Formats: sequence, C-alpha cells, structure tokens
Amino acid sequence: MKHCEQSTRLLSEAMERPLARGERLALRWHLMMCGACRRFERQLGWLRWLAERYVPPEPVAVGDGPARVRP
Repeated sequence: MKHCEQSTRLLSEAMERPLARGERLALRWHLMMCGACRRFERQLGWLRWLAERYVPPEPVAVGDGPARVRP
C-alpha cells in the first residue's frame, strides 16, 4: 500500500506543480497496474472540473430574507 499512498500524493501534487521526470515515470508505471489509483486520478479530475465551475451564491443582507410568520 505504500506505493498507492505515494501515487495518490503525487496525483494531488501534480495539480499544483509540474512533477519531476522520475516522479512522472514512477506514477505512470504504478497507474498501469493499479485500478484504484486510476480511479482516484479520474475523481481528482472530476473534482477539479467541478471546482472550476463553482459560483458562490450571492451574499444576502440581513433583513432581506423571507419574512417570518410568528404563530
């Protein structure tokens, strides 16, 4: 499992920085053999795609919300 831990760390880091040649080669070799890490790589891509398209809701000023009816 040590290889999977290293591979998932490298997959995460690859989103933030270019990997060194040795890191890329080791990662690609591991991904050829490990379906779980390939799945994790696809999930990271999906999460990144969603995060890039996220639009935060507009802030609502106090008092602009729906009126509350007291019983």
